[in-house]
Amino acid sequence: MHEMSLAENVLQIIENAARNQDFHRVKTVWLEIGRLSCVEPDALRFAFDAVMHGSIAHGARLEIVEIPGRGVCLDCSSEAVITARYEACPACGSHKVRVTSGENMRVRELEVE
Repeated sequence: MHEMSLAENVLQIIENAARNQDFHRVKTVWLEIGRLSCVEPDALRFAFDAVMHGSIAHGARLEIVEIPGRGVCLDCSSEAVITARYEACPACGSHKVRVTSGENMRVRELEVE
């Protein structure tokens, strides 16, 4: 499950921020996760709790902010919310839709002490 490595990367981001900003405990982590990112939120929650155990973020609450997928049709230039990577354009039915958002995951905010 790649969510474990994603949680490990989040911990590295937290530890780097702690060194640079001199905080000692993380209470809440807000993650933005795109609907098209192939990240399973429940699996990430499980991995997050396991990876954060014994760290500066031990016991931290994980808040997930879901970012919708968006795309632009290369045939008709229509922009639309999309729920799957290869979804047809709702305006013209073309499958030439370029994803413009919703593929990424990022640490949005940390609540620290």
